Amino acid sequence: MNEKELLNKIDSDSAAGIFSELYGKDEIDAARQRYRKLITEMPKGQINETEKLRVFSAPGRTELAGNHTDHNRGKVLAASIQLDSVAIVQKRNDNRVFFRSTGYPDVVVDLKDSSGASDLLPKHIEEGTTEALVRGIAAELNRRNGKPGDYTIGGFSANATSTVLPGSGLSSSAAVEVLIGRIFDSLYPQQFSEHGEGKRSALEIAQIGQIAENVYFGKPCGLMDQTACASGGVVAIDFANAVCPSVKQINFDPAAAGYALCVVDSGGSHADLTPDYASIPAEMKKAAAFFGKSVLGELEKEVFLSSASEIRKASGDRAFLRSLHFFDENIRVEAMASILNEMENAATHSAKQQAMFAFLDLVNQSGDSSWQLLQNVYSAQYLDSQGICVALALTKEFLQKQKLQGACRVHGGGFAGTIQVYLPLDAINAYKTKMEKVFGAGSVTPLRIRPVGAIELTF
Repeated sequence: MNEKELLNKIDSDSAAGIFSELYGKDEIDAARQRYRKLITEMPKGQINETEKLRVFSAPGRTELAGNHTDHNRGKVLAASIQLDSVAIVQKRNDNRVFFRSTGYPDVVVDLKDSSGASDLLPKHIEEGTTEALVRGIAAELNRRNGKPGDYTIGGFSANATSTVLPGSGLSSSAAVEVLIGRIFDSLYPQQFSEHGEGKRSALEIAQIGQIAENVYFGKPCGLMDQTACASGGVVAIDFANAVCPSVKQINFDPAAAGYALCVVDSGGSHADLTPDYASIPAEMKKAAAFFGKSVLGELEKEVFLSSASEIRKASGDRAFLRSLHFFDENIRVEAMASILNEMENAATHSAKQQAMFAFLDLVNQSGDSSWQLLQNVYSAQYLDSQGICVALALTKEFLQKQKLQGACRVHGGGFAGTIQVYLPLDAINAYKTKMEKVFGAGSVTPLRIRPVGAIELTF
């Protein structure tokens, strides 16, 4: 549809229903305004009048449990959230991708060179850029779409914006990756699909994004972020099978249980923390190597503990403690998923409440384990900068002083950035006032679990 037609659709009742599902009833008008702005500001020089405008959205994610377990084939509980990346898209007749995102320089990627040959190999000069992600996603989709030697990918123009702020611990990069993947998948569908156009699974879109980030962008990330962003809702992920992890949907709405879920930005930059992040999987794998294994997911906890003394000598105490966190966190993920299933099926309010309290207790255990064993609440490089520790300490003090049943834990990669907090709904305003005095206005972000993953929206 053209600009006028799409603007009319944005104002329709069907659009209101979609926006309510994605963002909540209170955010329908704000969503309409946001989408209208994207449509009317579509870069005129990039518009193809013969192609219809299409709309795509991909959410950020919050990690509910499973801190730093995915890269060692562990278990994770995660959820997509209402904060998302949105793009208004048009297919192009050439092989160029033009991607404009509010607040960032325009991204232009030619998928073929001047001779007309495909130009989909990694480029060292593009490492660490959105250009690398675009090229990597296009290359992997092209590889999967056709027979060897086929060229099945083409260009598109996109005007995008995101409410998933960079450095927030809510996976802004993964949201963009699965957004781009879903755009390519819908515009240039696989040729040999039994399902027809644009029907790649959420897991496959996630895997494609991970490959682009690992090989083209140059960051050795796991698969949890992309899977949660692509899937929608709460997902329990078991990475025991690295090629095809198990992904199970779970229904969970904290607000329905009387709780607000939020993240608190403690400040600090992730820019120079790559060695800290890389040390966690490396040390876990070093401990696994003591047993001739590649990852801890190939070991049982009892076997690991039986050689505690030897592992400490071979790998060091921090590697031992981080590995112990891995085993315990896997157990917690299973228990938390089981509790959420029980909560959904509970017959009485009292039973649901007791299940929620049990869940919160495990959230606190996960947070304590990350602090004490995983040791990713501050960087050893910057001992004077411990914002996450301060945020956790102040949250625990608030809960204790107010005699509230709640929970908090480090969120995401750690070392800097955000913590995750569960509070009774009637306590969120007081908590926000307290924390924003310390960390600044806007540092507390309420989250809503979104039931829909990366998707093309049809109004």
